[in-house]
Amino acid sequence: MRLTSELRDRTKGFASSIIQIYVSLPKQRGEVNVLAKQMLRSGTSVAAHAREASRARSDAEFCSKLDCLLQEADETQLWLELLIENCDQDQQSLKITHREAGEIIAIFTTIVSKTRRKP
Repeated sequence: MRLTSELRDRTKGFASSIIQIYVSLPKQRGEVNVLAKQMLRSGTSVAAHAREASRARSDAEFCSKLDCLLQEADETQLWLELLIENCDQDQQSLKITHREAGEIIAIFTTIVSKTRRKP
């Protein structure tokens, strides 16, 4: 199984949302800055891993790349949660992006599961 251009575009859109959030966050608060940088790193990695998976040479490599994507998406959710819950960052964009991370996790978990079950 290979990734559709729609899924590649969706992960790229997710990365763009992360960049927009990062740019909008206040940089004068140290704890916000630390969490925001972590979110930026893991959130943009989701799209990078999708691209890598698209070039996989085997189903095992494909699943491995998507496993990394899933780890980064889950980590991104954590940073978004911490920004919302502990840093008074109640922006609607954080909540929307958190929900999108959850949808990406669900989609790619299903893809990995189906690929691993193939005979």
